[in-house]
Amino acid sequence: MTIERIVRIVAGSMVLLSLILAHVTGAIDLGSMSWLWLTAFVGLNLFQSGFTNLCPLVTILKKMGFKEASGACC
Repeated sequence: MTIERIVRIVAGSMVLLSLILAHVTGAIDLGSMSWLWLTAFVGLNLFQSGFTNLCPLVTILKKMGFKEASGACC
């Protein structure tokens, strides 16, 4: 497993954990439809892409002609 995939898993977990904690403490209500469901979708997508290495946005951007970085972040 690469560092990039681990970062995706951890980031997705933190997004989802923050939503769950906010819901449990009563700060937000995930029972009603709201923009927070978009946040949940992003968190789930980050989490699953860390395991599957499939990301819909990457696919869309590649089809639009964008190129992937060839080196590590410096």
